[in-house]
Amino acid sequence: MIIPTHNRADVLGRAIASVLGQTWSDLELIVVDDGSTDHTAEVLAGFGDPRLTGMRQENKGVSSARNRGIAASGGRFIALLDSDDTWMPGKLEKQVRFMVESGFAISQTDEIWIRNGVRVNPRFKHAKPAGWFLEQSLELCLISPSCVMFSRDLWDELGPFDERLPACEDYSLWLRVGARYPVGLVPEALTVKTGGHADQLSRRIIGLDLYRIYAVIDLLRTMELTEEQRAMAVASLKERVRLYAQGCIKRGKDEEALRVRELAEPYCR
Repeated sequence: MIIPTHNRADVLGRAIASVLGQTWSDLELIVVDDGSTDHTAEVLAGFGDPRLTGMRQENKGVSSARNRGIAASGGRFIALLDSDDTWMPGKLEKQVRFMVESGFAISQTDEIWIRNGVRVNPRFKHAKPAGWFLEQSLELCLISPSCVMFSRDLWDELGPFDERLPACEDYSLWLRVGARYPVGLVPEALTVKTGGHADQLSRRIIGLDLYRIYAVIDLLRTMELTEEQRAMAVASLKERVRLYAQGCIKRGKDEEALRVRELAEPYCR
């Protein structure tokens, strides 16, 4: 189980406790401190559980932290948890059993959304699907890191997270996964996803659409796709580039619009 964290000492302990308190106790938890400058080290030192390992690195981003934690882990299954989220006590037990019994190489659970301390209902488009859904994923990220569990074999085939991307790094991996594997679903809200705080990547990073374009290009560049998959990816890329370039031109950024069009052009044929 991997928790990457950066300057979230105030909530990190809650996330760690939700893992160590699982009804499935045969686990290893690796927390990777990605160059925190707060009291993260003290929070980690406060847990005396031998199943917990803390690691520290200079600030390199969430992808680097996740990759390092996974490389240091040894389990058959890998689960991720963001440091501001938590798991319900039976999350691992139910998901591990589902994975073993179903044979899925990757699955996720449903989730509860908390925004600014208040529970909110996800919109219908955010409902988690099951099976093969690459086409839907090309339009919207439908896998949540804190909900997901995957086999080490899948990771060895399709990982790691792209450390060049400051955002949408998980989306890039999920697109690769969607081209190769169906995704299982445990239809129970076993993850609590907390949002609304200022340090979330989705609020700090400007131009997320650009990184989604990079993710689709990476899919087309690195994966051997079926004719149908490639057609879906190309159509999605063309539309994303059109909208992004249109926005750039409206803001007087003609050179950026041209740059992205030229970047995507070889993959839009």
